[in-house]
This record gives sequence, C-alpha cells and structure tokens, in this order.
Amino acid sequence: MMIEKIEITQRFNFKRLNRHYECFTIDLINKNAYYKISERGSGDKFLYENSLCDDSWIDILVDLRSKMTSEIHHFTDSQKDRFICDFEDLNLFDDFVNEEFSYFEKIEMIYSCKVIIYSTDNFEEYTFKNNFPGKWIRFGEILSEMFNFDVLHLDYQKQLATPLFFDIKKEGVYGDYKLPVKSLEFGHYRTYPYELPNPRIIINFEKNTADGYIEKKLTFEDRNQILNLLEKYHVYMWIFDEYHNKSNTRNPDDLEGYDWYLEMVFENNVIWHIFGYNDYPDTYVALAREVIEITGMDLLEINTISGNDMELFEKFGNMKLQY
Repeated sequence: MMIEKIEITQRFNFKRLNRHYECFTIDLINKNAYYKISERGSGDKFLYENSLCDDSWIDILVDLRSKMTSEIHHFTDSQKDRFICDFEDLNLFDDFVNEEFSYFEKIEMIYSCKVIIYSTDNFEEYTFKNNFPGKWIRFGEILSEMFNFDVLHLDYQKQLATPLFFDIKKEGVYGDYKLPVKSLEFGHYRTYPYELPNPRIIINFEKNTADGYIEKKLTFEDRNQILNLLEKYHVYMWIFDEYHNKSNTRNPDDLEGYDWYLEMVFENNVIWHIFGYNDYPDTYVALAREVIEITGMDLLEINTISGNDMELFEKFGNMKLQY
C-alpha cells in the first residue's frame, strides 16, 4: 500500500478572534506540494492591540499569513523516494492517541492540527491539540529539508505554551526552568447583541500594574496573590481536555451568550492562550468566586452562567481541586 498524498491542516488561535488556518498538501503522485489558498480563512478580525496589552502574537500571525502563498513546490523522483522512506521509517503515529475535536469548539486552544494520510485504497486521519506525536519535531525537520521552509512552524511553536516544547503543570509552565509570567489579560464580552472583544483586566507583572476594570499599582502582596490564584485553581492546566468535563457533559443553556479569552505571556514572549464560546474550564467558577471575595467585583462574570451549568461547574470543579 503506497502513500499518495498527505494533508497537514494547522490552526492557530490568538486573542480577540484573530486566527490563522492553513492546509498544506503533499501530492506524491504529481510530485508537488501547495497550500489550499481557498481555505485561507476570513482574514483579519481585530488586528490591532491596546497599548497596555502584550502584542507578541501580532508578528506571529502576520508572518504566518504572509508565508501562505500560491507557490507550487515541485520535487524530483529521488526526493520523493527519500521522503517516503524517511516518513515510513519515522513511524510518526505509532501508539498515537487522537484528540477528537471539530472545526467549532466550545473551548479552543492556541494550536490544533489534523493530518490525513491518503494511500492507494485507504486514508487515515490523526488530530491533536496537545497530544503531539512523539517524533513531530523530526517530522518537521524532514519537511524543512525537502521544501526549504518551516512547514510545521517549529520556530513559532517555541513561542507557544504547548506540550511540544514545554512542560505544563498546575504550578506553571516549564522549559529548562519555571517561566516567569510577564503579563495576563482576560476578556469577556457578549456575542448577541454583539460587543467588541476588549479586555476586562490587564496585569503587567513587569511594570506591577493592573488596568481595565481595576486600575492600581500592584504591591508585592498583590502579585503573589494573583500568582497563587493561578496555581490554586490549576489555571495553567485549563488547556487540557481533562479540565473540560463540564463542557463535554452539557452544552450551555444560552448558546448566544458570552465569549471570553485568557492570555498569559511568559519570559521570552511564550504565549499561553485559551478561548471559550459561552463555556468554561471546570475550575473557572471556583476561581471567579474567590476573585469576587477579594475584589468585590464579578470580574469573570459568573452571573451570566445558568443555574444548571453552575451545578456542574461545582461538581467537576470540586473533583479537580481535591487533588
């Protein structure tokens, strides 16, 4: 059974609905490769940044879009044979476990990928958000050697807080050491009637400032309190499906309610990001309640969540916080 075609679909989600979607096709029968330009997506949404917010994501998004061209990449028979040999030797998806997801997800991460391998009489589909294949980096190197550019965007992956290059724990994001948080931004906004997705709170740990619904100079105690809340409620872990039990169990009552996002930027401009369509990770409500106790404000807007959903958040949130 011979491999005839490989499609690699990658999606990058940045804050305030700024996204990049691309599908790179390697056609081994016709010995060429190309982007499906018709599937580029809808272009810029809100490609600007508040002067108080971190803008590391903009350069990444602009460059991703600029590299997606209509060029057709041709290769020779010998290059084709070498690629097939290298790919088959790689056993890229041995022992791989799919992470099922759809084009529209209630909770989305900064990155997701789908690989479809077409053979003579069959095709196999592999999808993941956090469960990268063990030899994904080597696969990227093989593609770079063949096409002379970074097809899997491994360089940019080093700026994204995913398990490919980082170890993400309840206590934080780790590279060679625990990465300090530079900034945190949270936005929550109505989808109907439509509101612009602007931030509600912006924390700059380098300048020790809070802006948005709360404006103040942060004390040492303020900084520690915020960082302790992130650990206490396992916020760094929100990107994993094991923290989406409520979302996977029941759809929200109001499907035209509120969207939200949370972005953290770490040392070396490493970006952690999550986005929700009217649904939240399991420990969101527990965190929101303590924020109310501290500030007297419903900054995370849990007053918009229905009673039935609240019961499930309490159930699954308590289960997570027992450990």
